[in-house]
Amino acid sequence: MANSIIKPLPHPIHVSTTSIEHSKKDGKLQVICTMFTDDLEAGLAKQYGGKIDLTRADMHAAMDVLVKKYIAANLDIKTPAGTATLHYLGFEINREATDVYLESDAIPAPQKVTVQVSLLQNLFDDEINIVHIIVNGLRKSEKLDYPDKLVTQVF
Repeated sequence: MANSIIKPLPHPIHVSTTSIEHSKKDGKLQVICTMFTDDLEAGLAKQYGGKIDLTRADMHAAMDVLVKKYIAANLDIKTPAGTATLHYLGFEINREATDVYLESDAIPAPQKVTVQVSLLQNLFDDEINIVHIIVNGLRKSEKLDYPDKLVTQVF
């Protein structure tokens, strides 16, 4: 069957991770959101329609616009200094996953961080969002099962 196309089987778990680290060096929150690429593409297609392909270099600029918009609509970080303004830095494909990079303006090391995250909850009712928050080298993690969207950690 040399001409048959083998499609990868859908993965049995729907999970994303959001890692937020306060940098001692520049005072910014460094954020990485990681999702399965096929899930992110499906989420973008459901939210915005149109042709979605994160792997094609010729579509990267158009996909940047959609990924930035999607993350902005589904991720919110608050500290005692207020709502963090997140600047989209870009995305890259990492094997079967997509990493999305953001950073905030400089803020003091927060004693409390509240994250509202609903990545891919528009697509799956069994979505798990894992949130890691690191401040002053101390890491705290929490797993949010759909429909939960909110986590608060105190440092």
